[in-house]
Amino acid sequence: MQSDQLISYIAPAAPATRRPGDGSESFMRPEIGFTPRWYHQNLNINFDKKWHTNPAYRRETIIKMREELRRRFPGTKIGCINEPDTPLDLLTGTYGSTSIAAIYGIPIRYAKDNWPNCAHNYLTDAEVAALKPPNLDENKHFQDLMVQVDWIAENEGIVTGYINWQGVLNNAQRLRGQDLFLDMIMNPDLTNHLFDCVTTTMIEAAKRLHRRQKETGFEVNFFTMSNCLVNMVSAEHYSEILLPCDQRIAQAFDLVGVHNCAWNADPYIEAYAKIPNNKYIDMGQESDLSEAKKRIPLARRAIMYTPMDIAKKSLARIRDDMEKIAEHYGPCDIVAADIEIGTPDQRILDFIAICEEISRMKENESSTRMNA
Repeated sequence: MQSDQLISYIAPAAPATRRPGDGSESFMRPEIGFTPRWYHQNLNINFDKKWHTNPAYRRETIIKMREELRRRFPGTKIGCINEPDTPLDLLTGTYGSTSIAAIYGIPIRYAKDNWPNCAHNYLTDAEVAALKPPNLDENKHFQDLMVQVDWIAENEGIVTGYINWQGVLNNAQRLRGQDLFLDMIMNPDLTNHLFDCVTTTMIEAAKRLHRRQKETGFEVNFFTMSNCLVNMVSAEHYSEILLPCDQRIAQAFDLVGVHNCAWNADPYIEAYAKIPNNKYIDMGQESDLSEAKKRIPLARRAIMYTPMDIAKKSLARIRDDMEKIAEHYGPCDIVAADIEIGTPDQRILDFIAICEEISRMKENESSTRMNA
């Protein structure tokens, strides 16, 4: 079964992304994720270039990570460990969040205990002005990715999972650096050209991958815009310059989601509400949650609950946070991503138990009202 909403999804050692819901999601659905460093220190897995370019090696390590999660967190759904190991999602997490920048020729910097990053090789004014969307048929990074996809299809029988294509602003910043924010004020034509190129490539790359996945029996009909840097621009600049790009992406796919990171989303909610087919939205808990729920009622909502909150807040404070979120924002996902070494396993299990208890309470309240 598949609903018309998107939910948060964190595959082992992968950055948080989204996937379709199935309609059975709990009122307060926790989604837990650990950093590559957590797995590296616990299992000595190396996340350097080989992990991202060799799907056979990646499969070996994912199996080890899933076994470790099952051992430490039995009965949970962390890392989808409640689902079979075959066929296995070998795509999610590949290249981290660097693929669009890599398609444009920005070198990837790998690390043994972290997600890959982009080299700070920023484009000059002249290079941006001359920029064109790359021909993906001749693009080394994209073709290397598709070789991996073919291997997965042959060995798993189906290519499940998702590449993190990021968002327009994130990708443009990886190409242009901090000058991008000056460009938005002083050279908007240059900025618009860069955003147009990036948007075109994001759509084309995703569509090509989705077509190949569909050939193997796995259909992907959505896209997530990751607006991690949105708090670096004003609400006016987002509405005038970036919203048209996000709307263009939304019109190219059946469903979209908007990842706002853990920031206060209040300045951008009015614009986000203008994105068609928006079926997922996340934000920090300091946002006006009631207003977000009212403005974007058809999306699966999510709160990005920080790893510092999980590790350092008392259980009483965490429960208080969850109760407030449930009251003003639920039903929703609670995304506890990027958990590091040092957070006790029991703290994570206690956090999940709090979410489950509040879910039962809210679902019972709803059932009582319906039967009254």
